[in-house]
Amino acid sequence: MDIYQIVSFLAASVLLTLLPGPDILFVVAQSITSGWRSGVAVAVGLCSGLIIHTSLVAFGVAALLAKIPIALTGIKAFGALYLLYLAYMSWGEAGLALAKTGGKQRYSKLLKIGFVMNVLNPKVLLFYLAFLPQFVVAGGNTALQVFTLGGIFFIQAIVIFSIVAFFAGLLNRFVEQSPVGRYIGKIKSIIFVLIAVNLFWL
Repeated sequence: MDIYQIVSFLAASVLLTLLPGPDILFVVAQSITSGWRSGVAVAVGLCSGLIIHTSLVAFGVAALLAKIPIALTGIKAFGALYLLYLAYMSWGEAGLALAKTGGKQRYSKLLKIGFVMNVLNPKVLLFYLAFLPQFVVAGGNTALQVFTLGGIFFIQAIVIFSIVAFFAGLLNRFVEQSPVGRYIGKIKSIIFVLIAVNLFWL
C-alpha cells in the first residue's frame, strides 16, 4: 500500500466513524450519564471488538459467514438479546449516584459490555467485509494489508470516540444537577432497546 491509499482509507474511516450510529450513541449516552471516563471505557471495548472482525476478514471467515444467512441471524439474535438484558438490568438503576460507583471494576464492566456489543453485531462484520478489501492492493500479502487497515481504523476510531466522550462528559454535571438524573437508569434502558432494534430489525 502506498501513502495515497493509506490517507484515503484514513479519511474515509474518519467520516464513517463520525456518522451517527449505535456505537457513538452509546458512547455519548454513557459519557453524559456517568462521565467521560466511562465513555472512554465503552469506546475501548467497542474498538477492541474490531480486532475480532478484522481477524475474521483477514482469514476469510467473514466471507464464509456472509454466505450463511442463518449464522448471521443467530449472531444478531444473541446480540439483540444481550442488549435487552442490559436494558432490563439498567431499568432499576436509581440514578447517577449508582452509575458512578465501582471504580476500576465499573470501567472493566463497561469495557466488557462495549466489546460484547461490537462482537455480536454482524453489521460491523459485513461492513468490514465490504469496506477493507476496497483498499487492498492485488499481489500483496492480503492478510497483512487487512490487519494494517484494521489497525488504522481501530486507532482513529478510539481517538474519535474518546474525543466525543470527553465533550459529551461535559454535560454530566448539568444532568447530575437536574431532575433528569433520577431517570438515568430508564433512559439507558431505552437506549439499549433502541440499539437492539437497530441491530436486529434495521
